[in-house]
Amino acid sequence: MDLDVVNMFVIAGGTLAIPILAFVASFLLWPSALIRIYYWYWRRALGMQVRYVQHEDYQFCYSFRGRPGHRPSVLLLHGFSAHKDMWLSLVKVRPGTGFHLVKFLPKNLHLICVDMPGHEGTTRSPLDDLSIDGQVKRIHQFVECLKLNKKPFHLMGTSMGGNVAGVYAAYYPSDIGSLTLVCPAGLQYPTDNQFVRRLRELQESAAVEKIPLIPSTPEEMSEMLQLCSYVRFKVPQQILQGLVDVRIPHNNFYRKLFLEIINEKSRYSLHQNMDKIKAPTQIIWGKQDQVIDVSGADMLAKSIPNCQVELLENCGHSVVMERPRKTAKLLVDFLASVHSTDNNKKLD
Repeated sequence: MDLDVVNMFVIAGGTLAIPILAFVASFLLWPSALIRIYYWYWRRALGMQVRYVQHEDYQFCYSFRGRPGHRPSVLLLHGFSAHKDMWLSLVKVRPGTGFHLVKFLPKNLHLICVDMPGHEGTTRSPLDDLSIDGQVKRIHQFVECLKLNKKPFHLMGTSMGGNVAGVYAAYYPSDIGSLTLVCPAGLQYPTDNQFVRRLRELQESAAVEKIPLIPSTPEEMSEMLQLCSYVRFKVPQQILQGLVDVRIPHNNFYRKLFLEIINEKSRYSLHQNMDKIKAPTQIIWGKQDQVIDVSGADMLAKSIPNCQVELLENCGHSVVMERPRKTAKLLVDFLASVHSTDNNKKLD
């Protein structure tokens, strides 16, 4: 073989080996860096852009795709200890299927995913009011900064974000054209489920470091995924470690926030305000939700006029991760039905 050809293969092999070795080293030594790269890559691939906006001395971080048009803009509120990229989803559910909620939403739909107060790129202040009411007021500031309420928009929230979204719709009805609540927190049940009973025991024993939704080891992360999902994700140990490493610096904040949203001021915020929600409302809930009981869907349907309930089989609390394609279809169909009804009213 010609020496030049041999040299070419050696150079090519060395060039390929460097990024491969760098990837392997990162995977083994800095899995949290790969988690961040993963989110960065999928934001780019799905056309989501990150921006910041200021309200006085407070900064909001958000991602968006598309521009306001004839259809309502869609504002997405994530759950406890998550961030704006949760709407991209993290784990592939089944081989050969898509796994990003955003991927299944029309590209011409104006989407905004905001980091909730204290989360990711949004300001974290020790003086901030982290109650549900306090978070609602902050989200309203964000909405006004973007002038998102120049015309009614669609608001969607999951878990804690669902609690905030529902209360927002009650407090600022003229802002909201329609509403989607996914397994929302903030309801008062006649009896506690197993998860809530466990939380009460931890509160009584003051063992706040053992809150199941605030993992600090790969094993606890795996347990949290099993608690929140009906689908049993097979997540490699290194990825679990990376997920934990990303969260650990924020765990003290998460504990403070968690204690705030389960105290008397916030625990039943949605329940206390659900009869004030006037916007057309969609409820999506996993039937096998172990965190917040699915019977909450019936409570909301009885209190909110013009309410549509969708219960998903073989699905837990992490609806957006477990059933992204179905969730996106339900949202798009609901928006189409509400928009069609609005147009018909205008014609009448």
